[in-house]
Amino acid sequence: MDRLLSMRVFQKVIDEGGFAAASRALDISPAVVTRLVADLEDHLGTRLLHRSTRRLSLSVAGEAYLARVRLILQDIDDADSLASSQTHEPEGVLRVLAPPVLATHVLAPLIADFRQLHPKIQLNIEVASFKEPPIEDYDISLLPTEADFDADLVARKISATEAILVASPAYIQRKNVPVSPQDLAQHEVLRLTVSGRPSNTWRLFNSALQDEVLDVAVQPVLWSNHTDTLMRAVLDGAGITSVAVDLAAPYLSSGQLIRVLRPWITGRLAIYAALPSRQFLPERTRVFLEFLTERTRREASSAVLACEAC
Repeated sequence: MDRLLSMRVFQKVIDEGGFAAASRALDISPAVVTRLVADLEDHLGTRLLHRSTRRLSLSVAGEAYLARVRLILQDIDDADSLASSQTHEPEGVLRVLAPPVLATHVLAPLIADFRQLHPKIQLNIEVASFKEPPIEDYDISLLPTEADFDADLVARKISATEAILVASPAYIQRKNVPVSPQDLAQHEVLRLTVSGRPSNTWRLFNSALQDEVLDVAVQPVLWSNHTDTLMRAVLDGAGITSVAVDLAAPYLSSGQLIRVLRPWITGRLAIYAALPSRQFLPERTRVFLEFLTERTRREASSAVLACEAC
């Protein structure tokens, strides 16, 4: 029995949802797929899959075995990639996990340029909100965090920025400019929903005074867990919101948004790339991280300059 092939086939059966689908994906006959999985079960002396006419499911042993198989096969593929990278350009599928705001505003704008540099790397980007990201299932998981982020995982800092307060000219014309943070209590506030934080208190930091802290009472007229929803609403004149400098910069430059209550900010933010615990990085992961870091930091610097000029 070719145990490595059997492991790959077993993983593909699960990923594709069945023997027939795995057969098509691997371009081998259904009979061979069935035999290889059966041989693997015989070798292990345990049932990995529960089969019925309607569905296919993993046994308890199968779940544990699959988790290890994924790591083993990925390490083998990474070792092959590392060796071939010495004489070949990076290639293969790069699996990236990102929340919606980072997928839209960080990843999407750099895809075309990255693909021109590395046409043999295919990007598989999963966009999802998460509390506990399945880091082991992806080559890179992008995490939007506070600047003082500290967690027990392998992660690389990509960029850092500030969150500032903005409003549209139409809103300012209607409600006037807030002069002090306390004035926010009289304004229409749009808040990003953050688990564990009250929506009726806004913590501000004075960036000109070593981030002096001030808690301000507010009464939001809108709160949402979706940054783009808040951005659309504030651009249309719905109120005042907080947004990362990077996202606000184009609208500040064009005059569609105005920064208010400078130098107060609502926090310092960072983007981290979490990596699965492996001994080495595949070449495709390394070049993407370098490109992502260089491009994101350059855009962040440009955003800060644009914000200061507004």
